[in-house]
Amino acid sequence: MTDTSEPLRDDRLVGVEDGPQVEIKVKGSRFLAQVFQVMTEAEARERLRIIRKRYHDATHHGSAWRLPPPQDPIEAADDDGEPSGTTGPPILLQLRGAELLGALCIVTRWFGGTKLGTGGLARAYGDAAAQAVAAAPRTTLWRAQQIRLEPSWEDVGAIEAVLAREASRLLSIDRSFGERPVFTLTVPLSQCVPILDAVRQATGARAQAHPGPEFLHPA
Repeated sequence: MTDTSEPLRDDRLVGVEDGPQVEIKVKGSRFLAQVFQVMTEAEARERLRIIRKRYHDATHHGSAWRLPPPQDPIEAADDDGEPSGTTGPPILLQLRGAELLGALCIVTRWFGGTKLGTGGLARAYGDAAAQAVAAAPRTTLWRAQQIRLEPSWEDVGAIEAVLAREASRLLSIDRSFGERPVFTLTVPLSQCVPILDAVRQATGARAQAHPGPEFLHPA
């Protein structure tokens, strides 16, 4: 994939891979934070369920996530029984500040016997989340569409020529040769129309083309 096209740069967003665990201690309380790559609410809730089970002896599991779509991210923050606004919102603030999408941050706390107060709690959860966000490896998320091409057998050669010529603008290609040939292309959003135009020109508009909805595609 080339980095010289301005439209392609516009299609790229910042995501994360699963990050390492980060631990801080504040007045005896232990905070364990980690960032995970998640693309759906179901994935986020499953990750949270696993962490709750793994650290079942913990006092609280504060969390926040930012999920696709990129134009209007789905955000959630959970204080998990801590005083309102002291846990989930400080974690979410760190995800927003890093402009991450497809990311879940969980901060697990073991109470150490000394109350931190609302301000102290917010700082502790926020600091733990900030360190976890900083430690998580970054990855590229592409604003993308899938294009399903259904050409005749006679047009397969023309399709392959287009794909070879436009390879730098494609994220993935899946080929299926059953009763009829089917090509499933994953394309950066800004390149969907140019690719469709190239296919139409190469096949005389004979190949059936079915663009799908926009989604985020991990690099």
